[in-house]
Amino acid sequence: MTIWPARGVTDMPETMRKRKNETPDIEELLAPYQSVALVLQGGGALGAYQAGVFQALAEAGVHANWLSGVSIGAINAAIIAGNRPENQLDRLRDFWETVSERKIWLFTPEGDVFRRLRNQVSSMMTMTTGLPGFFKLRNANPWLQLSGASGATSFYDTDELRYTLDRLIDWDVLNNRERRLSVGAVNVSTGNFRYFDSEIEVLGPQHIMASGALPPAFPAVLIENEYYWDGGIVSNTPLQYLLEQEDVHDTLVFQVDLFSSRGILPRDMGDVLARHKDIMYSSRTRNNTDTFRRLHNLRLKLHQALLRVPPEALTDDDHAFLAAMEDVPQINIVHLIYQQKIYESDAKDYEFSDSSMREHWDSGYQDTRKTLGHRKWLAKPPESIGMTVHDVHRDDPS
Repeated sequence: MTIWPARGVTDMPETMRKRKNETPDIEELLAPYQSVALVLQGGGALGAYQAGVFQALAEAGVHANWLSGVSIGAINAAIIAGNRPENQLDRLRDFWETVSERKIWLFTPEGDVFRRLRNQVSSMMTMTTGLPGFFKLRNANPWLQLSGASGATSFYDTDELRYTLDRLIDWDVLNNRERRLSVGAVNVSTGNFRYFDSEIEVLGPQHIMASGALPPAFPAVLIENEYYWDGGIVSNTPLQYLLEQEDVHDTLVFQVDLFSSRGILPRDMGDVLARHKDIMYSSRTRNNTDTFRRLHNLRLKLHQALLRVPPEALTDDDHAFLAAMEDVPQINIVHLIYQQKIYESDAKDYEFSDSSMREHWDSGYQDTRKTLGHRKWLAKPPESIGMTVHDVHRDDPS
């Protein structure tokens, strides 16, 4: 059964309220962290999964003060960051209802073959007509337009997305620094990856649109005399940006990925295309965290070695390093990954039917509720570890 919140309702349902004998309490587990981050990967239509994750977190009383996203993850993150807590879920639902308002069939018969056919029709409609409130097909094919013309570099016009973002996001709230928002994009001219960060600059609709400007479907977005494309073509997860920040503190990270790096061996061309997309856009979470952990362990060993050196033999850099190591950030990553349905194809990221959107939303909601049941996963790791990663799909055999 699809979980769908009533408007204005973000309170925890009675079945999830704190029980007298329930230990440890989520609020107690979150207290040692200075930051709670929600990191959202790109993935088009699959982004409804992230909305379900957010709903479950909000109901459990987990509120992120740092939101970071790429592509559709940037849109979801911006809607959350750009609204008061009591409006966040309503605005997310409004966005997903808007872009998925089409009804493909009045009724889908039981069976994977019919679901697959429905999804194929839906993805074809997206390609040929666009999405309400998001993008529309250009009147003239870009291949038939003159070089340098405004419509010569993309198949779709995304002006509608700007209006949708302005309608759903309060930019004053987004930029008031009560919550931090960072969205990733790539500079078209240099190929360099860049994060637009509300902690550093004032963000507007152009920054969110740039993060989701996937070529050749969507046009590049002009910001400060430079053009930007979707950050997912360089890196589809913002986790590395968070880990690289010098001012990062003890942080609990909920990373929500929409493409899984693990999958079954393809058996036909449809499977090949879907698997290729999963591998191409899946995050390198394990690689990033393993690298961070190795560096952390090396820093700990260096710290221990310098403590055995007489103070008078230490350089100024050595003293600065010892001072910095007195407060090493502890990072705990709770990793949620969307698991593809058997009847979904390589078109799953642009299949925006209402039925699929609700299925994705419900999957995110249920996966997060299951994850939050592992209360020990939320505990801050000891300094000797520095970082831990928990994955509901990898760590829980049930």
